[in-house]
Amino acid sequence: MKGGMIVNPYYLLAPVLLPVMTGAAVLGLRPKERRKREILVIGGILAASAVIGALVVNGPKQPLVLYRFGGKMNISLGLDGLSGVFACLIAVLWPLTTLYSFEYMKHEGKENKFFGYFSITYGVVAGVALSHSLITLYFFYELMTLATLPLVMHAMDTRAIYAGKKFLLLSMAGAAMVFVSIISLHEYGTTLDFTWGGVTAQGLSHEERRHLYGAFILAFFGFGVKAAVVPFHSWLPAASVAPTPVSALLHAVAVVKGGVFALMRVVYWCFGAEFLIGTKVQAAVLCVCCAAILYGSLRALCTQHLKRRLAYSTVSQLSYILMGVMLMTPAGLAAGLTHMVCHALMKITLFFCAGAILYKGGREYVYELRGVGRAMPVTMTCFTLAGLGLVGVPLFAGFVSKFMLGSAAAEAGGLGMLGVVSLIISAFFTLFYMVLIIGAAWFPAEGREDPHWNTQCDPNWNMKLPLIAITAMSMVLGLWSGPLIQVFNRIAAGGL
Repeated sequence: MKGGMIVNPYYLLAPVLLPVMTGAAVLGLRPKERRKREILVIGGILAASAVIGALVVNGPKQPLVLYRFGGKMNISLGLDGLSGVFACLIAVLWPLTTLYSFEYMKHEGKENKFFGYFSITYGVVAGVALSHSLITLYFFYELMTLATLPLVMHAMDTRAIYAGKKFLLLSMAGAAMVFVSIISLHEYGTTLDFTWGGVTAQGLSHEERRHLYGAFILAFFGFGVKAAVVPFHSWLPAASVAPTPVSALLHAVAVVKGGVFALMRVVYWCFGAEFLIGTKVQAAVLCVCCAAILYGSLRALCTQHLKRRLAYSTVSQLSYILMGVMLMTPAGLAAGLTHMVCHALMKITLFFCAGAILYKGGREYVYELRGVGRAMPVTMTCFTLAGLGLVGVPLFAGFVSKFMLGSAAAEAGGLGMLGVVSLIISAFFTLFYMVLIIGAAWFPAEGREDPHWNTQCDPNWNMKLPLIAITAMSMVLGLWSGPLIQVFNRIAAGGL
């Protein structure tokens, strides 16, 4: 340490190694006492989060090169504005999910296995966030598949195995597409290290540019598998069979946000927005994003299973973010970053609430929720606030990010206007599918209230505290988002 600054870049390894070692210890030791396991897990995760906080506040400016292959490739970790945003999401939401999981997993069983892979996944996702080169990102990105697969298949019943197979097969297809894209970028780029503005070489011929455009399409759909880009989204609703803490992390922090983060890197730090903007390639991916926005929200409206409805909602909301990113303007990237954070807070709250309803009441379908608001007022108050934010009601976090997305799309013009139309139509679908849940929970039709809820109540504080804390963060962000947006604007301008 020097003047309060972490000058040793090897500190960048700590957020990766601490949770991985914690998870390995849980899997190896298999603690029989729940209390000992909980202390070990929360200790490792809090330590990693504390290191991330210290690194973001005052970390090393130089990357840590772990292995140099020669030429343009190396394995390296580093910290810039974008990685800081993603790392902070991990550092804040993972410990709260851990606390929630301590109670929830009591009825799922196989807790040592769950918390072992749960901790390992933290370290792998931190590696994604802190990657300083495309090779490093690819390495951790594919490790993320292997780390999360046992969590998706936790129950090991027919549905869980089917979901795991689908997730694995689609992830392997995505990995193959990204691999081909990396080869092309290595051939026609100056380096595979992340460089603001892109690494494509100057003076490329028309044929070479076309080759790179094809490579970008492969990268878009390859990384887009985990970002649930249509038509490679089907693993996400299928993965709703996983325990709720896994679903919450898949949808809010770990896998899908890892996909969005990777695509931000690909557009602005690899190929370069200037290289892609105004091309047919940009038009194509924007059209895909707009179609996914509408498809996801419509499927959510038509789905009665609560967690699957939230999953299809995630398909739509992720494409909100990607639409902003694919505008390839500073305003679009800033808006995408804002919605990435806002959606993470809102969606993890909604999944926590769905998990609380399942844990206490054993109910999974929307039509089974009539009257649940009176039985579980804290849970459904948090659900209502997060749901209104997801719709984009003014004074809520979702309004801020969606307004920014709409403004950026309108400012871009052209196909950006298609984005505006998609946002408006999707907002109505979102309103309908959220209000149907909220209305049934609080205001069931006379005589149609489910008597099952007369004997139920909110879960204990292990589950309520994360709910209340994240809901409060979301509300604060809706009312006071200015400082955060200033940071995102600086990142989008290449200043952080």
